[in-house]
Amino acid sequence: MQVQKLRLQRGWSQQQLAELSGLSVRTIQRIENGQTASAESLKSLCAVFEIDFSTLSSEPTMPASAAVNHDEQLALFRVRKIKGFYIHLAQYLVVIAGLGVFNLVSNPHKLWFLWPALGWGVGILAHAVRTFHWLPFLGAEWERKQVQKQLGRPL
Repeated sequence: MQVQKLRLQRGWSQQQLAELSGLSVRTIQRIENGQTASAESLKSLCAVFEIDFSTLSSEPTMPASAAVNHDEQLALFRVRKIKGFYIHLAQYLVVIAGLGVFNLVSNPHKLWFLWPALGWGVGILAHAVRTFHWLPFLGAEWERKQVQKQLGRPL
C-alpha cells in the first residue's frame, strides 16, 4: 500500500506522520510523490504503520495522483474546510468571551464588546455559508457549468 493511503486511513497529516516517524515533512512529501526512499526511511515508516518492511519496499512507485483516488481527495478537502470552520468558530468564541469579561469588569455600563462580536459574527456566518454550501448559487454546480462554458462544451 502507498504511504499516503496508509496515512490518510489513519487520519494523519504529513506533519503528524513526520513527527511519529522521525522523518522530515519534506521527506514524507517526496515519498508520497513517488520518489524513491532510503531503506532507513522505509523502516521508520513501517514501524509507525506497524506493517512488514516488504510491504513498502517491494511496491512499485506510483504517481501521487494514482495513490489516492479523486473521491478520497475531495472528501479530505471537504473535511479540512469543515475543520477550518470549527477552528474559526472556536477562536471567535474564546476571543469574544474574553472581550466580554474584560468589558464587563472594566466598564459594565458600555457594552463595546458587542461591536466586534457583531462584525466578526458576520464573518463567521459567511464562513459557514461557504463551508456548508447553504447558498445554491455560486456552488460546485455553477462552477462546473462555467468551466464547460469557458471550454466551449455543451452544458
